[in-house]
Amino acid sequence: MGSLLRLLLVVLVAVVAGAPAAHAWRKEGHYMVCKIAQSFLTSEASAAVTSLLPGWAGELAETCSWADDERRRYPWSGSLHFADTPGDCQFFYDRDCHNMKGEKDMCVVGGINNYTAALMNSSAPSVDPTISLMFLAHFVGDIHQPLHCGNTADFGGNTIIVHWYNTTTTNLHRVWDLDIIQKAMKDFYNNDLSIMTQVIMQNITEAWADEEREWEACSTRTKTCADKYAMESAQLSCDVAYAGVEQGSILGDDYFFSALPVVRKRIAQGGVRLAAILNRIFGENSRLQSS
Repeated sequence: MGSLLRLLLVVLVAVVAGAPAAHAWRKEGHYMVCKIAQSFLTSEASAAVTSLLPGWAGELAETCSWADDERRRYPWSGSLHFADTPGDCQFFYDRDCHNMKGEKDMCVVGGINNYTAALMNSSAPSVDPTISLMFLAHFVGDIHQPLHCGNTADFGGNTIIVHWYNTTTTNLHRVWDLDIIQKAMKDFYNNDLSIMTQVIMQNITEAWADEEREWEACSTRTKTCADKYAMESAQLSCDVAYAGVEQGSILGDDYFFSALPVVRKRIAQGGVRLAAILNRIFGENSRLQSS
């Protein structure tokens, strides 16, 4: 029995190691990030984004889960959805931006930088600007989910099994991707995603108005500020997402009410920052330079 147990554990570890990371925010979170971004686009950027949408989409928000939906079609993109760290609550590009094979730049920060540069040089023969836009919009959402910059040891919380309100057995990553948002929608927003989105947008212009300008600020003109967003998420993963959580923990009201403000603000920041990136890409007088 001991040998069999060891064999099963080896198989489990191998399966987890080979599996892609869970989808950040799921469709609801990604939709809100992009819906918020749309409201902050300049008229020039809005027109450019609209011109690049695929034929099946009427607005950017409809495309923002595409990168998850098509992950099997683009298997190399799996590592671009996250930037896990050794668990020290910090992100350092040179140390942490690589895939499981050690290939550099293969993390969510590298993905954001790459597709920003691609959109800046969309005339290059190898660039599909529509695909670049959809990857960029998705990855900006991903990087604002704290456990997409979680610990490598537990695959960003994917291997930490928890009990959500002692009714559902799940994992910590899924709690942040989906369960917190779904409970908030049920308890506070009449199960209406548009209401939750509108409330977050109202907070941006009212409660967070003094912070919004700082969120979108990016002093570098050679790349994005995605390193900063990853550092924020790595810190939040330690301070909030992992705080007090162990294998088998029961997560209830205390956890939910500590996490929900973070979830709402990270969705808001993701939307504001995605708009800022797109405004800079498509702005007439303020363009990012490809590094």
